[in-house]
Amino acid sequence: MNSASNTSSHPIVRSPSLKVVGSQKAPADLLSLLLREQQSMTAVDRFVSHEASTPHTQARYYRDLIPGVAPGPGQQYAFEVDLDACTGCKSCVAACHSLNGLDDNESFRSVGMIHGGKSDAGFQQTVTSSCHHCAEPACLTGCPVNAYEKDPVTGIVKHLDDQCIGCQYCTLMCPYDAPKYNSARGIVRKCDMCSDRLSAGEAPACVQSCPSEAIRIRIVDKADALAASNAGSFLPGAPGPQDTIPTTVYKTERPVPANTLPADFFSISPSHSHMPLVIMLVLTQLAVGAFGFAHLMPRPDGPSNAPPLSHALFALALAGLALVVSPMHLGRPLLGFRAVLGLRRSWLSREILAFGHFAPLSALYALLVSPLATAALKYPIVSQYLDVDRIAWLRNVVGTGAIATGVIGVFCSVMVYAATRRPHWSVAYTTYKFFITTIVLGASAAFMLSVLTGGEPGEAIFGGSKIQKLLLLAVMVAAFAKLAAEGLGLRHYFDKRTTNEKRVATLMVRDLAPATVSRFAAGGLGGLVLAGLLWLSIGANATSGLSNATVQVVAIASFAFLLGGELLERFLFFRAAPASRMPGGLN
Repeated sequence: MNSASNTSSHPIVRSPSLKVVGSQKAPADLLSLLLREQQSMTAVDRFVSHEASTPHTQARYYRDLIPGVAPGPGQQYAFEVDLDACTGCKSCVAACHSLNGLDDNESFRSVGMIHGGKSDAGFQQTVTSSCHHCAEPACLTGCPVNAYEKDPVTGIVKHLDDQCIGCQYCTLMCPYDAPKYNSARGIVRKCDMCSDRLSAGEAPACVQSCPSEAIRIRIVDKADALAASNAGSFLPGAPGPQDTIPTTVYKTERPVPANTLPADFFSISPSHSHMPLVIMLVLTQLAVGAFGFAHLMPRPDGPSNAPPLSHALFALALAGLALVVSPMHLGRPLLGFRAVLGLRRSWLSREILAFGHFAPLSALYALLVSPLATAALKYPIVSQYLDVDRIAWLRNVVGTGAIATGVIGVFCSVMVYAATRRPHWSVAYTTYKFFITTIVLGASAAFMLSVLTGGEPGEAIFGGSKIQKLLLLAVMVAAFAKLAAEGLGLRHYFDKRTTNEKRVATLMVRDLAPATVSRFAAGGLGGLVLAGLLWLSIGANATSGLSNATVQVVAIASFAFLLGGELLERFLFFRAAPASRMPGGLN
């Protein structure tokens, strides 16, 4: 058989014609291309071959992915991710979970996706991400118990599990969702770049497991990271780098379209409700408002006359209940006493300290208002130091101090959330919300107590109907102002662009519609309808058209609706807050 017949009888193995491209020859048909690709190793094949190699060869291979020296002054370790090499296989996720002994549903590393471009020239890229070991880590700054430390040599941000109380504040502070709360252990945990491996010359789990060498550890200059953050250079679709200065370097040779977005950009879902925080915030603001109105309102016998004991005890009971509820959101509540350790830099520590002073000052004030204070004057050991005038002076000093610490506490509550730098928790808007809650609930409580503990409306403790009407006017104005601001926020639901404001409005209108409707109904009924009815009913010296018992019932109902409305508002404050995180995957 001649060569021609051999060639024609075996077309599958026949050498195809070749096209010359530069100095290389490329197959002309698909079958030949596939046969040629079989002769080269895939990324997975190369990884397996390294696993099967000798330990010495394997160590030499991984050593190329980590620095051979420690960082110098002004430098630190950082992740480097080659986007062109990342295939989204999630080997890094599996290795991190396995080699770090993480619990079920716990992961320090994730793989998301970004995409963009035009219909005829689309762009899509998988992205692996973990803790960015920022130059100015927000998790460290916000932690109230100093459970974070940044290694002075390597720059690695480590979480101290034994120090953590599980307050989860770091999960709100971090814009990249790096710290993860473990409900079973009651603490937060996060990536530490496998620092124990690095110290032994071994690559982190994610670096070792990546079959395409898309992840490596490199040394970066902090000044370069700062310059890149100031320029907004990080990763398209990720939260901005200006606040924390992340050190992870994402590199690619491909042009990234300007319209690149996370794959889950249009996916919106409610966040955690944090119910203990909802109750604590509303009760503390109610306590401060009720105490303030009780102490500052003029009284029939002049400013030196004490307000009724019921007002002081009411504010004290609310403050105490808030302090009891507040540790319930902790994963390790028995260690809650540590929460003031971060006083130097954490607004959460400052909030706890402020309300920790407000409660005992309120208790002392209630004692000075009670008959026990004057009864104690019968004893010589007391009377040689105190008299009625001195008790009144001391009562005013303590009351002013309690109001001051309460206001400081409410401001610290504002800053706890404003410090996260999330747009929906801005300083201006959160201040507006929290202090109007203080006013509307405080004034409503003061009016309710005045008609419950006084005689006929218009003969009440606070100097008659004029003061009562001023309290009701404060309730109506504050309630209307707050409901109007929240209602205006819902207009963003109709925005064409998917902004942060539209996300909030979408959650309130779509996913959280029952809570939103109930909030506006309760706030409007208690703060406008019932409060307005009471305001119209109170004449110059007595009620007009409503009996004393009816006024009391309506006052209680108005306060109850307002309290329920504010609890719902604070529930939506957390639940309708869009999460800040790295790009996720397609849903």
